[in-house]
Amino acid sequence: MAAICAAREHASVTILEHNDRPGRKLLASGNGKCNLTNLRAEIGNYHTDNPELIRRCLSQFPVSETLHFFRELGLQFRDRDGWIYPASDQSVSVLQVLLMEAQHLHVKIKTQEEVTGIHKEADGSFLVRTATWNYPADKVILSCGSPASAVRGSSDTAQRIGQSLGLQTVPFLPSLVPLKIREPFSSRWGGCRVHAGISLLVDGKEVSCDCGEIQLTESGISGIPVFQVSHDAVLGLAEKKKTEAILNFWPDGGTGGFFAILREARTNSPWKTEEQLLAGLLPDRLIPVLTGICRKNGGSSSDLLQRLASLVCHFPVTIAGSAGIRQAQVCSGGISTKELTEELMCRRVPGLYVTGEALNVDGLCGGNCLQLCWSTGYIAGRSAAKTSCIREKSSFMINGT
Repeated sequence: MAAICAAREHASVTILEHNDRPGRKLLASGNGKCNLTNLRAEIGNYHTDNPELIRRCLSQFPVSETLHFFRELGLQFRDRDGWIYPASDQSVSVLQVLLMEAQHLHVKIKTQEEVTGIHKEADGSFLVRTATWNYPADKVILSCGSPASAVRGSSDTAQRIGQSLGLQTVPFLPSLVPLKIREPFSSRWGGCRVHAGISLLVDGKEVSCDCGEIQLTESGISGIPVFQVSHDAVLGLAEKKKTEAILNFWPDGGTGGFFAILREARTNSPWKTEEQLLAGLLPDRLIPVLTGICRKNGGSSSDLLQRLASLVCHFPVTIAGSAGIRQAQVCSGGISTKELTEELMCRRVPGLYVTGEALNVDGLCGGNCLQLCWSTGYIAGRSAAKTSCIREKSSFMINGT
């Protein structure tokens, strides 16, 4: 996006690509379908240290402009409750139209070029160093993502280069990632999928929540609702705070509603055990975990159903960690957005721009992260080209993904 927008402003553009071919992370996004934006993308869907800057980025190149941009390149879309995918349901379609447009605009793409450093020259220009060559440039756009995911080329290049230039950086932490729990019973419920709500508590205060299909794994919890609260969970743990989640396995009816169902089932079939009463209501592997905890906590058998209903709707787990950066879809951390102007140029290093996940910004699931990439790429590309020197313009994109 940055290269295309700079080239459309008549800049001479070269992309230095870490991998053997561009777009590996894009191909992996959305489980290979590429959820390229979200109709409800707004500042509340992002975590950042400079919300006002990101709000302005999203308003300068909003979702409507993203759809127009890609439609002009030949894409059509599928709308899944506001989550936008290419009509082909293949991420390769998004990559293909971007590469075709870049080629049409004579953007050079040099692959297997890992940037080792950026040097600011006395005249304000740059020398971008790789293992094999030194590239002179009027402007540089840092678009190298983060170390999130196991996709080849994911790296901490942005943080490393930012630090070498004296920029304020924030350590990369996994986001949109499965969470591990401390309780041992997770080994018994592994493989369950259940419609549930999740509330994340940090030092006893609810900081985020979501609802949908949650996957119960042998080490903890996963699924989109868990991803949506994982940023706050990882940050809470990093700050040494008590971090726990409350799971609600009956979010549509609450404790009273679930207790009424159990009581009616007991009246109709007084001979059934509690496990048998729960059959058909919850996944098989979850049932013995719930009944085992209720019986272990003691109390009379007469109020066992009430305790079960309460536990089903208020099931606490202690967050012990995450599945790690390689299992994360994105990262928090990167170059602080407080370093940047509205044009996404670094104040301390004029002529250097930063986009996408190289910034300390991460979004919720549903296309928000890619919308941030399109918006920031558009702004940085146009700004770099328009402010280049009068001599032949050269913007270099450093792209590690």
